[in-house]
Amino acid sequence: MVKKTIHEINDRIRDGSVNVVTAEEMVDIVGELGAEGAAREVDVVTTGTFGAMCSSGVWLNFGHSEPPIRISKLWLNDVEAYSGVAAVDAYIGATQQSQSKGMNYGGAHVIEDLVRGNSIDVHGISPGTDCYPRKVIDTTINIYDLNQAIMLNPRNSYQKYNAATNSTNHTLHTYMGTLLPHHGNVTYSGAGVLSPMYNDPNYETIGTGTRIFLGGTQGYIVGEGTQHSPAAGFGTLMLKGDLKKMSSEYIRAATFKGYGTSLYVGMGIPIPVLNEDIAKATAVTDDDIVTNVLDYGVPSRSRPALRTVTYGELRSGSIDLNGKEVPTSPLSSFKKSRQIANELKQWIRDGEFFVSMPVERLPRDTACNAMKQTNTNPLVMDIMSSEVTTIQEDASFHDAAKVIMEKQFNHLPVVDNGNHLVGIVTAWDISKAVAKEEFNLVKDIMTRKVVTASPEEAVDISAFKLDSNSVSALPVVDSNRHVVGIITSDDISKLLARRH
Repeated sequence: MVKKTIHEINDRIRDGSVNVVTAEEMVDIVGELGAEGAAREVDVVTTGTFGAMCSSGVWLNFGHSEPPIRISKLWLNDVEAYSGVAAVDAYIGATQQSQSKGMNYGGAHVIEDLVRGNSIDVHGISPGTDCYPRKVIDTTINIYDLNQAIMLNPRNSYQKYNAATNSTNHTLHTYMGTLLPHHGNVTYSGAGVLSPMYNDPNYETIGTGTRIFLGGTQGYIVGEGTQHSPAAGFGTLMLKGDLKKMSSEYIRAATFKGYGTSLYVGMGIPIPVLNEDIAKATAVTDDDIVTNVLDYGVPSRSRPALRTVTYGELRSGSIDLNGKEVPTSPLSSFKKSRQIANELKQWIRDGEFFVSMPVERLPRDTACNAMKQTNTNPLVMDIMSSEVTTIQEDASFHDAAKVIMEKQFNHLPVVDNGNHLVGIVTAWDISKAVAKEEFNLVKDIMTRKVVTASPEEAVDISAFKLDSNSVSALPVVDSNRHVVGIITSDDISKLLARRH
């Protein structure tokens, strides 16, 4: 049995005799020497990951102005920061969006601008007090003007991440990137073989106080991250580091179309090989790491898992999904992850970075619970109209016009011979057909890509679909795409009126 201590490994770092390898390299070493032989040979295994970590942000201290102000509301480059903790302290979150630029610029961009040394416009307001009489402050600062710029990320470095796909007939824009219709692609995140937490799944060396690579400098693990759920294989970390020492090489802002801003963060954890169990754990491969492919076409917290898949399959470029070969693409950068693992490896070899043991280990049996909701959330089935009229796709558009006129509604779902929804016709479609005199059948004028609702989905989801797709009605379909009702913006407006 091999046993080492942190002090022994750090002594080897000091005298230059330490043997450091990346987690990618450790796979072959354990394969050749076995876990015991690798534990004798290797002292430290380095990991790395570089991906979008939305739950990130920075604490800033501006120093006191003359006359002093207690800032109650604060904007940095027109991005609001939280300032309700002290006079001139504030927290800027990565996903907060600019009031003027919206999704094109946000807190993540402010953070990257600071790292790059760029100037930031500051606008703060206050009600004014006897000890803080100033009511408005407008100034321009850069990172060197700040007393502190402390990155404190509530949730980074997921142990693993679910993959995403989309079963609907329209494109979805999510934090998992753009998902094409009809399972047109699968996106995933995580560094696989280099994943920090998967190389120490029992958290023997990862915990409160562990020294890490963060954004190009030394940082620390504060403790478990929010939504830490190791019981399900989704452990997370809360991280801290000095933004003034970080590099734009590893701190990058990003905008996800239709979702908003996020911050790409580079981090890595050195795993001291204290025994052969740790050595064995650091030999994890992409084929050992399994995750689920979730259908993001279902707008619910409990999205269905379509299949399990390994990171080896995901990184191959395509996977089989219901007999269809579907392309896969990463949201994180394996190249950058490898770069981080190698840079951390070099720091240790050069005696610039020493490994540490946590003062407290992370919990291993906690689970992430759903939000407690005390108000009843109405479902589509509660307010939809069940008396819905449909029309066959091969009917004439004159028949459609007659139905719309007689029934006095504007939306007419179109079905095929099996009564499956295939389109929708509106009064406006009929008007255009009459004006152009070019069409004979309903299928010639109908909209084929229909946005639908399901009876069991929350009304809030239908309201979002109506708004984001600029439509005023949704056919309600069952699992066989049979029309069972229709919900309109008027139905939702009446519901909201009753709530108030």
